[in-house]
Amino acid sequence: MARALRLSSELVAGVLVGAVIGWGFDHLLSTSPFGLIVFFLLGFVAGIVNVVRSAGVGPGQNRPLG
Repeated sequence: MARALRLSSELVAGVLVGAVIGWGFDHLLSTSPFGLIVFFLLGFVAGIVNVVRSAGVGPGQNRPLG
């Protein structure tokens, strides 16, 4: 249960950080909504990479899941 909570929080954190950075760029540069969209997607990808890395299921990792 703790592992699932940690993995889901890493995904949510990546998406939220990306969205906030994108919103900040849009606010500063008046490029709405392009910065939000781009950084939201980058945050999603970063969150997925963090989840895969934390779960230990990436290529070259022979760690058991349990």
